[in-house]
Amino acid sequence: MESTKWWSKFFLVTSMVAVVLLFASPLGYKYGVAELMPSFASLLLALTLAVIVFVGGLIMTVVANRKGLIRDRQFLLVAVAISLIPMIAMAPPIAKVRSVPPIHDISTDGLNPPTFDVVIGLRAEAPNDLEYGSEQDSAAALAKLQQAAYPQIVTLESDLSVPEAVAQAALVLAQQDLEVVNVDVDNGRVEAVATTFWFGFKDDLVVRIQPTHTGSKIDVRSVSRVGQSDLGANAARIAKFLQAFNQ
Repeated sequence: MESTKWWSKFFLVTSMVAVVLLFASPLGYKYGVAELMPSFASLLLALTLAVIVFVGGLIMTVVANRKGLIRDRQFLLVAVAISLIPMIAMAPPIAKVRSVPPIHDISTDGLNPPTFDVVIGLRAEAPNDLEYGSEQDSAAALAKLQQAAYPQIVTLESDLSVPEAVAQAALVLAQQDLEVVNVDVDNGRVEAVATTFWFGFKDDLVVRIQPTHTGSKIDVRSVSRVGQSDLGANAARIAKFLQAFNQ
């Protein structure tokens, strides 16, 4: 029986390690097993190993084929196929990092952003605060960055009364699997928390409803508790809410 070379086994095992790290890294942080930075480092390691296996595996597949090492070639082809999993999984977030600004606080009203109430107590240990703007980017600069990246994030006009709009906002958020934590008809405010699947990141969202002559206007703000960049998640969440609110 044909023996298998150590290097074909190495590439196969390494590809499997990369996949394990791909799933273990975010789930480890989500369930409190690992801190955030080590989890990100593990993800980067998973991608690095996958690239090494993909490139090295293809090269060694040619070598194995020329030497007639059929079993090694099979091992290598399997390893290369497995290495595609981390590479494909990591491609979208890497592309997002390059295509969106490094911000994590998005609002339909950059001049007078909606404020939070109940959520303030839920963010007691969050690294990111709720101050719109920062030392690096003033409120005006942040609003300008957001407008350039997400021009579709604007105030919504509605013919619903404030109580009706509050009820509609709470319903839409619940339907979109956010945890509604505050429904305040008197102050025209609805607050909710979104939790990501893999890392379990929590982003806080507030809907502000103000009366107008024809009904009400709806402003929305979504803020990440951790991270400098949200990879466009908060803007996408607001856009999804605004679209659903009008349906």
